[in-house]
Parts: sequence; C-alpha cells; structure tokens
Amino acid sequence: MVNFSASFPLWLSLLLIHGYNVLVMAQCPSGGPTRFYDFKLQTTRVAKLCTSKDMVTINGMFPGPVVYAQEDDRIIVKVTNETPYNTTIHWHGVRQKLSCWFDGPSYITQCPIQPGQSFTYNFTMVKQKGTFFWHAHVSWLRATVYGALVVYPKTGVPYPFKVPYEERILILGEYWLQDVVQLEHDTVASGGPPTPADAFTINGHPGPNYNCSNNDVYQIDVVSGKTYMLRLVHAGLNVESFFAIANHNLTIVEADAEYTKPFTTDRVMLGPGQTMVVLVTADQPQGKYSMAMGPYMSAKGVKFQNISSIAYFQYLGAVPNSFTLPAKLPSFNDNLAVKTVMDGLRSLTAPVNVPRKIDSELFITIGLNVQKCHSKTPKENCQGLNNGVMAASMNNISFVKPKVSVLDAYYKRINGYFTEDFPGVPKKFYDFVNGAPNSIPNNTEAILNGTRTLVLEYGTRVQLILQDTGTVTTENHPIHLHGYSFYVVGYGTGNYNPQNASFNLVDPPYMNTIGVPVSGWAAIRFVADNPGVWFMHCHLDIHQSWGLGTVLVVKNGKGRLESLPHPPADLPQC
Repeated sequence: MVNFSASFPLWLSLLLIHGYNVLVMAQCPSGGPTRFYDFKLQTTRVAKLCTSKDMVTINGMFPGPVVYAQEDDRIIVKVTNETPYNTTIHWHGVRQKLSCWFDGPSYITQCPIQPGQSFTYNFTMVKQKGTFFWHAHVSWLRATVYGALVVYPKTGVPYPFKVPYEERILILGEYWLQDVVQLEHDTVASGGPPTPADAFTINGHPGPNYNCSNNDVYQIDVVSGKTYMLRLVHAGLNVESFFAIANHNLTIVEADAEYTKPFTTDRVMLGPGQTMVVLVTADQPQGKYSMAMGPYMSAKGVKFQNISSIAYFQYLGAVPNSFTLPAKLPSFNDNLAVKTVMDGLRSLTAPVNVPRKIDSELFITIGLNVQKCHSKTPKENCQGLNNGVMAASMNNISFVKPKVSVLDAYYKRINGYFTEDFPGVPKKFYDFVNGAPNSIPNNTEAILNGTRTLVLEYGTRVQLILQDTGTVTTENHPIHLHGYSFYVVGYGTGNYNPQNASFNLVDPPYMNTIGVPVSGWAAIRFVADNPGVWFMHCHLDIHQSWGLGTVLVVKNGKGRLESLPHPPADLPQC
C-alpha cells in the first residue's frame, strides 16, 4: 500500500514498482522534471451488471491510469488510437498556459485522433497542483475513457493541513450497458432525452445495490484513529451526485485543484467535471461503513438512475462480513443541501487577487430549448417536449461544432468556419426563472444555430454572469471554462440584479467548473491572460450535445510570453 504522504522521490519510486507508466525523468527548459506516459486507446471486454460488452479504455484499464506529477512539471502523453472511434483527451482543470493546442476538445482546439493515428500532448503544470482528471472529449466516450491527474506540491512544500495517514482516489461515474457512442448518436437523432445510466459507479464498481454486483465493490481498509485524504473526481456524464460516508464527517480542503478553508459537512455534491479533496478521520467504532454516491437532479420531468452506488469504508479488525452501516444521502432534489456546501467554499488565503476593476461585463443565459419538428419521420426524430426536438443554448445561440478545429481556423485565418459575433448579453431581458416554464413564445423562443465565438483582448478583466433559465425547466448547470480558473464572486436565486447581488471579493473560491444554481445565477471573474481558443460549456454531456456551449477567443498580447505558439508538427488533421 502506497503512503502518498511520503516525499516525492519515494512515492515516484513506489509508483514505478507498482507498474504506473512513468517512463523517464528529464529536465525541461523550465527546470522541472518531465513525466512521460504512453496511452493506448483500446477496445476492452468488460463484465458488469450480468452482461459482458466491449468498451473503449486506456491501456485496458477502467478507470484509466493515474497521471502523477509535481507543480511546474512538464507532462508528455503519447496517445495512440487502436480503436475504430475518433478520440481526443482533455486535461480537465489544467490551464494550459501557452499550450492551447494540447487542451483536447474535439473541433475546438484540435481535430480528433483518427483510428490508427497518434498524437502527443505536451503541457506544463504552471503554478498548479491538486486533483485534476483527464477524459475523452469526443462524443460520449468519456463515459469510459477517464482517469485521475494528481499533481503534488513541490518537494519541501507542505500541505496547508496535517499530513494524512494515506490517500485514495474516488472517481464517480455512470455506466451504460449500451455502447455509449451509439447511445449519443441515437439520442441526438431521436430529438428526445437520453436513456438514464444503468448504474452509478465508484472507481468503476457499481456496488451491491445492482444486479450481479455483490463482489463488484470498491473498498478502503482503514485504521482506527487515522485520517485519510479522499480525492473525489466526478467523471459522470449526465447526472450530478451527492457523496457521503455513513456516520463520518467530511472536511473539504480543496475544490477544483485549489486549496480552501477547511469546511466540515456530512455530505458533498459534485457535478460532472468537478473535483474535491476531503479529509476523513476513522473515529467511529470498528465496522463496515458504506460510501454512497446518489443522484442530485434539479430539473423537472427528467428520468434518471435513482439507485445509489455503494463502496465500503472498512475498519481493520472489524468482524468479517459484518453488517454495513448505510450512508444517508439527501433527497435527489435537495437544493438546500447543495447550497450549504457551496456556501462553505472559501479560498484558503485572503484577500485573493480577484479583479476589482472590470473591462468587460458579460451576461449569458443558459438553458434548454425545444425546436419545431421538421422531420419527415417525426415519431423517430421528434421525441422532445410537445413533439419537438430538444436543444440547448447560451444567449439563444445553440453551438455547432465546425468541420475543422476552431483554433486551427483562427490561427491560420481560414474563413467560413466560425464567426466572432457571439452576443455578450441576451436578446431579451425578462423574468428568466420564476413561473417556469416560461412562454415567450410558447415554442421556448426560436434559437440560432452556429459556431459563434466571443473575442477578448489580452489582459481583459472579465465579469461573467451566468443566468439559469426556465424556458423548459430550471436546472443546476455545471459550467466548465477551458484554459482558466475563475473566482466565483457571487451566486443566488432568481434573476440576477446588480442592485442587490451580494459579492465576496475577499476570499471567493477559485474554480474551473461552477454549478449555476437551479433557478438562479452565478458571477465569475477572471483575467483573460492566456491566448487561444477556449471552450465554455455545460459539463452535462447531453446539454453539450444539444449545443449548450460557446468559445472564447483570447487574442495574443505582446511578445512571445503572451502569444500562442506554433501548432505541433503531429497535430491531427480533419
């Protein structure tokens, strides 16, 4: 068992012994070591829920291999595609300073890695440490193609909390018996909602609540009196999740790979794309305690999996096969439980360097739409509300991915693939949330489809208001911004009103994925100091497939250190 509280060279040597693919250490120009990994995208036979199926994995592992590094290390990952599907890998939460070409979202920063091809990702963890993850960013392949990225502090730099006895990675996921690429295709073609997952999983294991899964359970063996660090990663597709351990408190010390003031709670909620580190002390009587993952569903009228995934938190010395004490999760629509956790998140240090003067104020509405049916086979293709076609939009623009990457078209100045006219405010201001569903007009307002981008000058100090809408249903939306972290300076319920909105400019949390509250709004601030093309989208994949996203184009600044470098030689072509 690896004790990750040890010094970096020790745990690196242990990783080598335990078979992790860290091939060589070399010096990169920044002075930090380089970590090499070799990813092979493969089709792997997996048996779960009484059924075997072929699914896409990295190196035959589910979840995939953990990538380990230290702050300021360079990470080089060669990805070889041995499957019949296109793929890319996104390094979620990595700010990709001057390395936009390696961010990974398909048709945004690169064309997919086609079958039989390879591409090498090369980026540096510039002033970043904590819990990240990587995942496929093509179709819904990330349902099975994902893994953790753990970046430790520099040697000699301590955690801002007492060193835990041991640490574990817990990746929350969703599992379908159906092929997930076909699932996305069928869902989009139907015009209707997706099929719920057949199971939730913790580290790929459904747990005993599901058929044929009594022995398909993840377990942590713990020592009485010891404190454990749990790195929580939400890699699920379409459902946000509560997590709790029976009779144990969780102390949050990190959110989205940034330290927070310690906050103790009996449960947490993570949306897809979010990470969190909690400390748990084994301070209960010896026994077997359940770790539970269950749904948070704030939308109305949506079908979802409601059976919890269970893992075990078992004390060494407990009676074998002892009764498992159940974890108590909030009800699936407990919005107050979500708000309570968000209220507790504060940056560790204060005051933080949040922008006070704002150069660009943006207001973006997010939500679902229903388009009129124009299909000649409506029973097959118009299964949305009122026999329409489901869609999603930001400021009434439903994003369409182009046939080439936006970054390549922008860098080479190729016309015709995107426009620079994404609106910074919605077309109309009205009562966005109260009395939902709204009816202006009854077809939820005609939307525009297109690859519209919003252009920012280098160094722009941005305030962005994200407003939930109820044109179909209000809902908590986990919005992720590539290439940046941002300060969450405020959030609330109802329609955003600058006259009475309360902002925290002292110690707001620094995040990369924010759950915009159901029937509410969130305000974020950041400085646009990383040139490139950056995807901003809902991390519920069905919403992304329906068009809930846009692209921010950040122009070059002055000189080499403020300018996007040339594309890599092996960049995939469309």
